[in-house]
Amino acid sequence: MPAIAVADALRAEGAEVVFVGGERAERELVPKACYELRTLRVQPLPRRRPLRALRAGLVDAAAAGAALRLLRELRPDAVMGAGGYVAGPVGLAAVLTRVPLVLSEADSHLGLTNRLLAPFARRVCLSFPLAGRRGRRYSVTGRPIPAVVSDRRAARERFGIGPDETCVLVFGGSQGARTINHAAVEAFAGARFRVLHAAGERDLPELESPGPHYDLRGYIPGFGEALLASDLVVARAGGSIFEIAAYGRPAVLIPYPYATADHQSENASFMERAGAAIVILDQELTAPRLAQEVGRLLADRSRLHAMARASAELARPDAAREVAGELLVAASG
Repeated sequence: MPAIAVADALRAEGAEVVFVGGERAERELVPKACYELRTLRVQPLPRRRPLRALRAGLVDAAAAGAALRLLRELRPDAVMGAGGYVAGPVGLAAVLTRVPLVLSEADSHLGLTNRLLAPFARRVCLSFPLAGRRGRRYSVTGRPIPAVVSDRRAARERFGIGPDETCVLVFGGSQGARTINHAAVEAFAGARFRVLHAAGERDLPELESPGPHYDLRGYIPGFGEALLASDLVVARAGGSIFEIAAYGRPAVLIPYPYATADHQSENASFMERAGAAIVILDQELTAPRLAQEVGRLLADRSRLHAMARASAELARPDAAREVAGELLVAASG
């Protein structure tokens, strides 16, 4: 999604954009956003399983050759690596063919692919300031997000939420979050406020809406409208915290405990230190605890409004345009 946000900003400047990806969510999201997608067969390198790592290395070596052929065909003026293992072969191909390379890091740590490619990049665009990552090569742009929508009345009408109703938005990322999903359904079963819950398609068959006040869905396209329609967010603490901030929403964050380098805990602390969120550890999450924390916030409107202001102050709504600008400068050079 950050890459698509940058692509939209590039297209607005008249640039032609082609995506190179694997077999994951990009297979659906990129064509839906009206971009051409070329695919490579790439595998992550398991760090604790040598035999699997060897097999994956052979697959990735073939992907690097395919990426070289692809760049010779497309002849791009610049390449952006958006992190993740699928960006490795294309970034390497850009270095070998001397195509300017710009990297974008969406998390609060530099992933393995970006760490390996950073010494060869014209610019590394960071979502957060990172220790040891300073100087002309690095730029803190924030995490690119889709364009922010602003018609709250229309957003609420879309979800059937009245202008005076309170709405809590629950989500856990593209795959959902099992602990949050089950805790929320139980915690808000008898709530007097509206609940809009994006549970992810994986967990949806296990869940049942507890009443007409509870809008339970697998996936919400045009997710910005869900954020705009809400008054409080309950969520994981991935890169979506920048979308939460862009809409100035206070949040209850439950970091995913197995995220790489525990970056979700750092993301959640970033929001908490600013006064924009409260944090519940995943192992401490229960339905009664979630109901209690949300109830306290909704009952204290002055605190809720203060958290909303703090959230909005963290927003970097121009991140996609900044990263696109770095790419255009690299391309023109």
